[in-house]
Amino acid sequence: MQLLVGLENNVEGRSLAWALDHPGCFVYGIDGPEALADVPAAFSRYQAWIAAHTPDSWLAEVKDIDAQLSEVWDVYTIDKEYRRVAEGGYDVNAWFSTDWWLLTRQEIELGLKLLEFSRQDLLAVSRDLPDEVLDRKYPGERWSIRGVVGHVGGAEWWYLDRLDLAGIASDDVPDEAFERLDVVRRRFVEVLPQLEGVELARGKWGEWWSPRKMLRRAVWHELDHVEHIRKLLRL
Repeated sequence: MQLLVGLENNVEGRSLAWALDHPGCFVYGIDGPEALADVPAAFSRYQAWIAAHTPDSWLAEVKDIDAQLSEVWDVYTIDKEYRRVAEGGYDVNAWFSTDWWLLTRQEIELGLKLLEFSRQDLLAVSRDLPDEVLDRKYPGERWSIRGVVGHVGGAEWWYLDRLDLAGIASDDVPDEAFERLDVVRRRFVEVLPQLEGVELARGKWGEWWSPRKMLRRAVWHELDHVEHIRKLLRL
């Protein structure tokens, strides 16, 4: 099977390889070549992850992975006037040509399943933790575990807002981390099925967004922070 790969460089000092047809399949590397070389192994882990969540995996029979680099994006930073700056501004993340592609019904149905799986994982590593663990501060870390949970919910609202689909003002998003997760996710799964075949692209804060990019980043972001929480728990 051939995998179409997008490579995103300068993601917090690393490179990030995306399997563009498979939301949630990604891998980091110290540079582009390392990330690209690790894509087949990342896809095998992705297959195992899906199989662990459902007996009806749509990737169970896929073998012989061939990762083909499609595009490369170098993240850059802009200021409030959209001028490039070295630091201290807004990072403009990857817009791949595939982000223009319209979402199909099957892609939306699979995307909803992937979001369900990633949410199961996030809650499994965080929901039953005692308050002293949820609120523990870690040296060098921006957030506590509760803070990470709240960040995931806030980011998902932000992705919706890039396409003017949030349906709730930022001031009305719940402050409590787990309530925020629930409220924003309900909105996300309400909106996503309405985007089948919809040609929608928005430029906001100097960055392009589409339904496909929104889904791609939402699944990645939650899974990325599941690993973040696991790392914190190991400290």
